[in-house]
Amino acid sequence: MHEVASVVATDEMLVRLARQGDCSAREELCRRHVGVSYRVAYRLLGHEEDANDAVQDGLIKAMLHLDDFDGRSAFRTWLIKIMTNAALDAGRKRKRRPSVTMSSVDLDGREPATESDPSQRLRQAELRLALEAGLNTLKPAIRSTFVMFAEAGLTYSEIAVAQEIPIGTVMSRLHYARQKLQTHLRDLDGI
Repeated sequence: MHEVASVVATDEMLVRLARQGDCSAREELCRRHVGVSYRVAYRLLGHEEDANDAVQDGLIKAMLHLDDFDGRSAFRTWLIKIMTNAALDAGRKRKRRPSVTMSSVDLDGREPATESDPSQRLRQAELRLALEAGLNTLKPAIRSTFVMFAEAGLTYSEIAVAQEIPIGTVMSRLHYARQKLQTHLRDLDGI
């Protein structure tokens, strides 16, 4: 596959090519979605190495079972479901561990911007850690629903399809997660 073609190719086109044995199509699918996959796995596991392992496992599973993708949802939704399951499986095996780096906790997956005011950077880091601690208090099903929404940017209906639950359950899980996280953040002194 030519580099120009990969820029304009949709995920569905790449899936079709990958099913026909096109290795560059598989690589492009992985490249496109590795960032969001990592953010989802990291939020569910809270540990950099565990998240990397889960992403690797999830991508391998997705590529091995690409023929199982039936197109009822977007490829990204299908992949996030696989990533969520891979992360939850890893979490059950290892238990959720504390985070190891401050930069990896950044909400948008990038290194924190350098602020001119060091106290502002410290406050942002404290808030990220508090959010991470709040996520640790959520049950896995609620945490995974929240992470699919907040990190992966899936819609309510995409989450419902990915988790095979009614949209009302998605809405109630998100409502509960928001309430619990707000309470957790409010209860912390100085935040």
